[in-house]
Amino acid sequence: MQARLKLKPGQKGTKKLVEQYGSRLVCVRYRYDAQTKKRYKTVEIIVDEVAWTPRPPKASGLVDLEIAWRESDLAQLVQAAGGRWSPEKRLWELSDAKARELGLEGLIRPPATSDSRNRTSGSANKKVSDTRNR
Repeated sequence: MQARLKLKPGQKGTKKLVEQYGSRLVCVRYRYDAQTKKRYKTVEIIVDEVAWTPRPPKASGLVDLEIAWRESDLAQLVQAAGGRWSPEKRLWELSDAKARELGLEGLIRPPATSDSRNRTSGSANKKVSDTRNR
């Protein structure tokens, strides 16, 4: 069986069904069966409506690390640990577990403030120095 036509409520061919089902009507399909030489009109309707809260998106397991250009030794450490440079974000990406294992929690930037142009100079540089001296 082959569906050849899918109509939205209100289109020609759906008016009687809109009267019958109202706002519960999602679409009308015309299906054709070559063997029986018949056309079938099917409807998709809403039969239940319940409030729903979507799951938060799964974390990728990666965190953004902000490392100053002059901290090349720290960048090499992150790269050796499997991190990669993201030119779009202008930040290093590394697995959360590995970043914490290396003691780089102070360099992790939340996803909403990942833009390196929003960087504050004092505390971020201090944490980079503290991390290097461990």
